[in-house]
Amino acid sequence: MTDCPSTYTPRGALTPNRPLDSLTWLRVGGPADWLFQPADEEDLAEFLKGLPEEIAVFPMGVGSNLIVRDGGLRAVVIRMGRGFNGIACEGETVTAGAAALDAHVARKAAQAGLDLTFLRTIPGAIGGAVRMNAGCYGSYVADHLIEARAITRAGERVTLTPEDLNFAYRQSDLPEGWVLTGATFRAEAGEPEALEARMAEQLAKRDATQPTKDRTAGSTFRNPAGFSSTGRADDTHELKAWKIIDDAGMRGARIGGAQMSEKHSNFMINTGGATAADLENLGEEVRKKVVQSSGISLEWEIMRVGEFEA
Repeated sequence: MTDCPSTYTPRGALTPNRPLDSLTWLRVGGPADWLFQPADEEDLAEFLKGLPEEIAVFPMGVGSNLIVRDGGLRAVVIRMGRGFNGIACEGETVTAGAAALDAHVARKAAQAGLDLTFLRTIPGAIGGAVRMNAGCYGSYVADHLIEARAITRAGERVTLTPEDLNFAYRQSDLPEGWVLTGATFRAEAGEPEALEARMAEQLAKRDATQPTKDRTAGSTFRNPAGFSSTGRADDTHELKAWKIIDDAGMRGARIGGAQMSEKHSNFMINTGGATAADLENLGEEVRKKVVQSSGISLEWEIMRVGEFEA
């Protein structure tokens, strides 16, 4: 497999049979048929326009919330880089490319006196944050998004409103194969020093309660019924995913190199040498035990894609 799958020869990097393990935070995953790293929006649009309809497209961010199965992906994986990581603040708006890290957007906004502090502790990049309606401390992308820009599977450039995306808890209605390229957010004004202090406090709290030094993919399961972590004093924990995982006796549970963290039981860790199958099997075992314990069926927050190894 060496020929370009598109009738358009891209300016960006196109790599056949590219293993994806090094591109995910959990460090697992088989090869994609192709990995395409477009130079810019025009490069991406022309590539998709010339790509046969039967070839699947999978947009991939920084791999912070993803398990790629050991058999890999029969698709062209699109991964954005420098041409898509700009951040600009103007008035009460912040515009960021899909590859801009959530933490960088929060920090640059704060320097400009704009409050997007909820993004500071969310792992990943803006494309994934919009796709998953990411949120923290009771604030979500849906609360701030003005518009998102995307390129369709047919290579057309479109602008999407929050209504188009139909946001729900940890999800949106982005059509299959469409690739987000950037987004514009509305942010309230704030004093840069106060915003920086708030983010420092959030980081300290995260580091004290989450296994930030381990290989994880953030929260493994969604909180049941959309119970968000607000960080407020009246925040309740009875229906948080970590609490019902604890109640099922699964804190610290292991399969192979995969483990539910002892520090935060809704975080799955690759302790070293885990396969994607280890991680997914452990997650399914947790789900089974939680149903037995509480009658609640946990939903995965981590995306699982690709084929099982034969």
